[in-house]
Amino acid sequence: MRSLMHTLLCSLLLFAPPIAAFAEDKPIIAPEEGLPLIDWTDAEKFVGKRVIVQGKIAATGRSKSITFLNFDNGRSFTAIVRQGNYDKFPKAPDVMYGNRIVQIRGTISTYRNKPQIEVSSPDQVTIVEKAAATTAPGDIKTKATRKFTDKVRIATYNVLNLFDDEDCPYHNDEGTSPKPRHELERLAATIKQLDADVLALQEVENRFYLERFNTAMLSDMGYEHVVCFEGNDGRGIDVAVLSRLPVGPVTSYRHLRWKDSRGLDTGFRRDLLRVRIEPPNAKAFDLFTVHLKSKGGGDGTEAVRMGEVTAIRGVVDPMLADDPQALFVVCGDFNDTWDSKPIKLMRGEGDSAMEAFQNEDPEGCVTYNRGQYRSVIDYIFCSPAMAERYVKQSMRVLDGSVETSGSDHNPVSMDFNLGGAAPAVSASQAASTGEKS
Repeated sequence: MRSLMHTLLCSLLLFAPPIAAFAEDKPIIAPEEGLPLIDWTDAEKFVGKRVIVQGKIAATGRSKSITFLNFDNGRSFTAIVRQGNYDKFPKAPDVMYGNRIVQIRGTISTYRNKPQIEVSSPDQVTIVEKAAATTAPGDIKTKATRKFTDKVRIATYNVLNLFDDEDCPYHNDEGTSPKPRHELERLAATIKQLDADVLALQEVENRFYLERFNTAMLSDMGYEHVVCFEGNDGRGIDVAVLSRLPVGPVTSYRHLRWKDSRGLDTGFRRDLLRVRIEPPNAKAFDLFTVHLKSKGGGDGTEAVRMGEVTAIRGVVDPMLADDPQALFVVCGDFNDTWDSKPIKLMRGEGDSAMEAFQNEDPEGCVTYNRGQYRSVIDYIFCSPAMAERYVKQSMRVLDGSVETSGSDHNPVSMDFNLGGAAPAVSASQAASTGEKS
């Protein structure tokens, strides 16, 4: 009987389709997806950019450690293959690609003021029989489709494990699956519907994958600026910012330390990221984005969030004391409800109170959208001067779910009018600064 069962099991395994065949869809973004196909003669206009460059290898050459694939005899643009990568190619690279029309995926760099592209794997190179139509530099969308007209839309969105399919040896990411393709597509559709000029994100694995997502699925949104620093989270989830508007200095507070309720040295579980946004012809403002400790782990986590919020107030309160008209927002996933101690502390009181315009929140609207835990835990807190520039009734939450929008959080957005002169100083602020209202 045991032998018969063994035979049947082996037969099932032999004829079963691969495990990947049961997957609902492909869970990754293809390396070439969203990249512009450019002619090699335009390469110098794309230095520092990832592209697919096309042309015919007109000449080849070798040094002691490099093979050169020249797109013209004058070597004005060259693809290089280093000796350490030769064993990855089935034939010598100059034999494989010499006198062939190729499309090479990679980043354009420079050497001695001439553009080049480095090839480390044959996967980067496609041989084509006939050159395809390329995109001229002027036709590639790099600017926002909606020009800045004094009004700026700021949003925050926890995008639920924006993970790639690579195992990072420095993080415990093995237990987190890469975000499935259908979730990526629905997430992108939600971001497009949101149409924010500046978008704060949480649960991003790394800057490089966020850039791939932006290039492949948000290319028409004009997010030229991608900001993401490595934070403190052991699983590797970080906070990040996408911006259409110019970005100035960026500061990470991941190294900020303080004593917790037990007297132990601690810091942000992820990060407090500060990004200076510099709209054209308007006053700059700071966007802080956070992702506070979740409630996973029980009631003791409130003390952790209290410590994190205390640290945030320790950063922004001196800003307000120095300049009551300071323009900034603190936004993100706070992992706590409006009436909780951490959120009350974050809101503050008196002249330093911050406004989130929760009174405009439609009845029944939530930002965390899973089952019995549906609640409001994501916020955009505005400094007093920023609150004065808030466009009334503009706060909105786009309702969704993992199935419909690709995340278990709903994004929050607000509009602000940053054009024109700053509002007049209030009487209470004038008293504290010695100015007359």
